[in-house]
Amino acid sequence: MDLGISGKNAIVCASSRGLGKGCALALAEAGCNLVINGRDEAALDASAKQISASCKVSVTPVAADVSTAEGQRALLAACPSPDILVNNNGGPPRKDFRDIDRAAMLEGVVQNMVTPLELIQATIDGMTERGFGRIVNITSLSVYMPIEGLDLSSGARAGLTAFLAGVSRTVAGSNVTINNLLPGKMDTDRLRGGMTASAKGRGISFDDEAARQVAEIPAKRFGTYEEFGQACAFLCSAHAGYITGQNLLVDGGLYTSAF
Repeated sequence: MDLGISGKNAIVCASSRGLGKGCALALAEAGCNLVINGRDEAALDASAKQISASCKVSVTPVAADVSTAEGQRALLAACPSPDILVNNNGGPPRKDFRDIDRAAMLEGVVQNMVTPLELIQATIDGMTERGFGRIVNITSLSVYMPIEGLDLSSGARAGLTAFLAGVSRTVAGSNVTINNLLPGKMDTDRLRGGMTASAKGRGISFDDEAARQVAEIPAKRFGTYEEFGQACAFLCSAHAGYITGQNLLVDGGLYTSAF
């Protein structure tokens, strides 16, 4: 399926590995020129080489902390007029809410709410002027369904969702959409880290904990970063202009709801 975005310019945050990389790969396959981002320069450069070699598009790696003003300036210097923005950033580590102090709370909100909002502020007017824009925020299943120990991440991402619910309606008439992708249990380093901790707490092996968690998922498997990326690419496509302000679950049916 031709997504109609070949030649478009995309910024994909935190895309040297995991879900961000899956989104970058899928957009490159659709013909987009990319600015990818990460803090690990070696991993970032390796991903840039892999994507550019397989898809023959322009891939510019920007090693930076996207939550800082300097990092955001570096991204926008590499791609001043993006057509597509994929917001992604690591969430706070699992922790009992009693152990989260004020500084950690503020940092979590900056990472998972303020940072994507700042990047949207910097890019959305150009999108509306050009008559095309696709913004996708990678949030979490925990926005809908509490996950033990991820209260700070969940709260910040839920705040981002609520903030943008109104904003998305103000730019829809300019063919600019804002949507959220909510990953469930995806086969990523973050999931494996969580399972390691859970296995230790339960006194069982990692494999037994993985099997226990898979059994809870109707699809009976963990998701992949590749299929997550394809969902992102569709939301960024020319065919998705009538989809905005929505939360798309990519969770194998784990969240139980009729609506």
